[in-house]
Amino acid sequence: MTMPSGVGIGWRQEIASLLAGLPDLRWVEVVAEGVMHGMPPALRRLRDDGVTVIPHGVRLGLGDAEGLDAHRIAHFADAARITGAPLVSEHIAFVRSGGIEAGHLLPLPRTREAADVMVANVKRVQAELDVPIALEPIAAVFTWPEDELTEAQFVTEIVERTDAMLLLDIANVYANARNHGWDALEQARAMPLERLAYMHVAGGVENEGIYHDTHAHRVEPEVLGLIAELSTHTQLPAAMLERDGNYPPASELLGELDAIADAARMPRVSTQVSVGV
Repeated sequence: MTMPSGVGIGWRQEIASLLAGLPDLRWVEVVAEGVMHGMPPALRRLRDDGVTVIPHGVRLGLGDAEGLDAHRIAHFADAARITGAPLVSEHIAFVRSGGIEAGHLLPLPRTREAADVMVANVKRVQAELDVPIALEPIAAVFTWPEDELTEAQFVTEIVERTDAMLLLDIANVYANARNHGWDALEQARAMPLERLAYMHVAGGVENEGIYHDTHAHRVEPEVLGLIAELSTHTQLPAAMLERDGNYPPASELLGELDAIADAARMPRVSTQVSVGV
């Protein structure tokens, strides 16, 4: 399989029929934990038709100070082999502590000690993988008082020390900037874009003064603007839409894919389909 290029989308069973009808779809991302024991038939047909499938993990907990679960590492590596993926991705985050599962991606304190933990855990996973890994900084509604580094410095140190690739979620950048008073474009440009594998794009909503990256709302125009600004200075290899519920009509979903393509200066995915969602 080739590395992701152009515009892709997160594969979900709810929109499988729509994605099967996109003749120009080059790649999709799937939750790694959902394919650890085999791919759904509709996803397998896409892969067999030449669509690249990228497993995206959510439960490894690469920032967990207590170490990683060997079974989860093995399953994660199996997901890459099952899908025939050219790379995998996971988050710069922790998901458990003291034996308690948070059920959510939690932000690490941006300290050198936390960076050391991430680096050690990533290297352990890399030892089991046959393909590269891309790491994604998350959206966080709070920061830690112990922070020693900016987010970009923290991410750069981790990916450079592990020789990992970067998965830049531009919606996360926007959410963090909006919630913490940062400059979103400045934050995005400070990331190690020379290691960029692909980008996530998603929608969100503000609730009681906090902007939440929901994956269930329309992509904000400001997020598309960030992509357009980045594309004037950096050649963006690939970008994808994350949608995890509240699915709109097919025409609207395809319109978002086209909007991402236009902002990123990439070819559009064909919208000449009649499948509804």
